[in-house]
Amino acid sequence: MRIHLSRPDITEKEIEAVCAVLRTPNLSLGPKLPEFENAFAEYIGRKRAVAVNSGTSGLFLCLSALGIGPGDEVIVPPFTFIASANTIIMTGAKPVFVDIDSKTLNIDPAKIEAAITKKTKAIMPVEAFGSPADFDKICKIAKKHNLIILEDSCEALGSELNGKKAGTFGKISVFAFYPNKQITTGEGGMILTDDDDLADMCVSLRNQGRGKTGAWLSHERLGYNYRLSDINCALGIVQLSRIDEIKAKRAAVAKCYQQNLAGVDGLIVPAESPNCDMNWFVFVVQLTKEFTQTQRDVILEAMRAKGIQVSNYFSPVHLQPFIAEQFGCKKGDFPVTESVAERTIALPFYNDLTKDEIALVCETLKESLNV
Repeated sequence: MRIHLSRPDITEKEIEAVCAVLRTPNLSLGPKLPEFENAFAEYIGRKRAVAVNSGTSGLFLCLSALGIGPGDEVIVPPFTFIASANTIIMTGAKPVFVDIDSKTLNIDPAKIEAAITKKTKAIMPVEAFGSPADFDKICKIAKKHNLIILEDSCEALGSELNGKKAGTFGKISVFAFYPNKQITTGEGGMILTDDDDLADMCVSLRNQGRGKTGAWLSHERLGYNYRLSDINCALGIVQLSRIDEIKAKRAAVAKCYQQNLAGVDGLIVPAESPNCDMNWFVFVVQLTKEFTQTQRDVILEAMRAKGIQVSNYFSPVHLQPFIAEQFGCKKGDFPVTESVAERTIALPFYNDLTKDEIALVCETLKESLNV
């Protein structure tokens, strides 16, 4: 590919930090773990942070720490990465899908209450593509019905709504650090909460169920190895220290795309929702409704043939075969999600994408619209 879909932004500082850890005996459960956790908690503005080996692990540990399991229901949007629903299923609970708003692409607050039952224990709203739009409204609904919010902030590090940071709306929240995210640790995630009991339980569950003493052969409960190594944490510490720089770079790339694609027939170009200060995760355009999924797929292939790596983003979770079979979901259940998913095109997006590269992507897209 001439231009890739995503690339991490790694400097000599990150490389030096990782190499410094490799020169020590503390490759895991060393001093970089609490250093990263403390820095992250301070940045987000929450009392506790618990580092884990992926956002998926983080979501699962949060659900487990909250006591969610068989017989329970958790409300979640179907327009998300599969891990949001998978982690609910992993606990034995049932994901209850609620369609999204066509403009924000986040779960539609107006549709949540109709999905609440006596079995509902939590809402897992997702900040799609980095936008916390409508999370204030979701919080009000959760409070009204005495429901827990588990905030899936895996795509939203650095984003804010009315000056309130993503990751501070829920009782507990999760970020992720895969290489295409705003910051990366290679693989990794972070749980955030102000609740010491929840944080302590997540710490135990990520470390084979060990207690507060950390005694290596003492296990108080069923646990897992979801730890994040000091190597990963060292990378994350430097990345987090650059978050303002990274956010500015991503904003500049998004703005350049918006300028290049303004007024193009057949395209819906993403923009920040009102009162949102967004740290862009990806840049996903939509074709207008007269386009079919087949036409969208032809455009994707045409762009790839010219060396531009693009993708659809997301596929509806409720139509993934194993979920459709297990929960009886079918096409037509969530029309907004399905309509949007059929028309999305994720364009190359990363910190150091140049103006010339963006111009080439946009020209290729315009040409491909006429294929």
